[in-house]
Amino acid sequence: MNNATRLMIGAAAAASIGLASPALAQTTINVSSWGGPNHGINTIVWPTWKAWIEEATEGRVTLQVTEDLGPPASQMALVADGVADASWIFHGHMPGRFELTKLPEFPTFEAFSSEAASSAYWETFEAHLAQAGEHRGLEVMAVGVHGPGQIFTADKVETFDELEGQRVRTGGGLMSDLADAIGVTGVALPPTGVYEAASQGVIDGAMLTLEGLRSFRVAEVLPYTLTVEGGFYRGSFAIVMNPMVWDRVSAEDREAIESVSGEQLSRLFGYMMDASDERGVEFAEELGNTFTQASEEDIAMLKGVTDELIEAWADKVSRGELDAREALSFFREQLTEAAEGESIESRVVQQ
Repeated sequence: MNNATRLMIGAAAAASIGLASPALAQTTINVSSWGGPNHGINTIVWPTWKAWIEEATEGRVTLQVTEDLGPPASQMALVADGVADASWIFHGHMPGRFELTKLPEFPTFEAFSSEAASSAYWETFEAHLAQAGEHRGLEVMAVGVHGPGQIFTADKVETFDELEGQRVRTGGGLMSDLADAIGVTGVALPPTGVYEAASQGVIDGAMLTLEGLRSFRVAEVLPYTLTVEGGFYRGSFAIVMNPMVWDRVSAEDREAIESVSGEQLSRLFGYMMDASDERGVEFAEELGNTFTQASEEDIAMLKGVTDELIEAWADKVSRGELDAREALSFFREQLTEAAEGESIESRVVQQ
């Protein structure tokens, strides 16, 4: 089964459950979304989670998605202020607020799926990170990790030296740290702004995921990709809900929603990212884009930088009973176990 067929089946299956559910629900959770109508968050995650929730609560709770209520960086505030009941946030958009969430972002220089990483991230979040209260004021329904972040450029680049001084889009978090280490000039932009900035020559390149090649049309304006096995970085996300809205849901339905959230919803988020990455690469290849693997010398340099960044990060965020090095080790152990687990794909298709 090819990727396009798989996505169509998954979306159709999710939609069919929604049609089978009661037309009216007692509680509607209003979700704010960003990323564009064709982004997997809108075509895979929200429809499937809606179907799961309606089934788990026997139609008493449903979701309603509204796009473009605000830019990506404003989503947490929209939920906290009650403008939306729930949304998905990228932690790197709020520098200084989130530091522990860099944990799954560090490069491993090994290939692994975003689905496995998101599952491992949820287990690590519950066991080690939630206690720190970085999401205070919000209910965390799931966490997730996007696919391998690579570097896209207007002109072909084969070494880090050729990147020095270039204006490259970053999205905060670990991206900014790596940009400094490589010697590029980081330009803070949401992914939705990359196409326009690149087409106007405001930036020379972008650190972004492979799914962005298609979702944000990056392949059309930045046709060259410099890659590292497993990615230069990963990105950390969370699906969050307003606690007052959560409190209005009955205890029975909260338990039902929790049964289809947490690790399961985190896996779904990662699955979506994996599928979207595949579509992004296919789109770029159809346009004739070029992919170049970073040299062994540059990768060795990046490994050294990564080790330094991990040590600095662990020293900064470890406090009380929270040992960041222990948490990172736990995450990587969970990653191995999650990779051996059952994929969420079968559950999505069956539904």
